[in-house]
Amino acid sequence: MIDPQLANYIGFAGMACIIGAYGYQTAKGRPNPFVQHGVNLAGAILLTISLIVHTNLASLVLEGFWAAIALFGLGKAFAERSAARKKLP
Repeated sequence: MIDPQLANYIGFAGMACIIGAYGYQTAKGRPNPFVQHGVNLAGAILLTISLIVHTNLASLVLEGFWAAIALFGLGKAFAERSAARKKLP
């Protein structure tokens, strides 16, 4: 089991990832989707670890959706990159 204080620090790191990714998206004209969605996914995972120790069901479900959206975004970015590479001579 994770120490509750460590779980708090992990949760704060996850929060920083999500806020940082949102700030990055807002500041950049065309954000790199791998950075944006990858950092969001990392944040969701870290917050989920924290929420397993400090259970809040609504927040845990939210992080599940947040992770799913990030995975969808990463999948879309990989597909677009693959399609762009196929167009190159």
